Amino acid sequence: MINQLFLMNGYGVYVWSAFGFTIFCFISLYLITKFQLTREQNKFTKKFAGLPQAKIELAKTQKINKEIIVNTPNFNF
Repeated sequence: MINQLFLMNGYGVYVWSAFGFTIFCFISLYLITKFQLTREQNKFTKKFAGLPQAKIELAKTQKINKEIIVNTPNFNF
């Protein structure tokens, strides 16, 4: 019974390798995206950490900056 599930009438090698490749691509894409997000958050933090208080308040009012600030765990003004 279990052998039939894995062999799939001779197509098992193709099907399971396709599943494996898909899982590998999803995991790779997730890790690359997570790394790039962390890098961009760090660049954002470095850029806005040295701003005067007036410009910080202006940056906090802008929609895109507000979304980034909320999602950055180590961002402290």
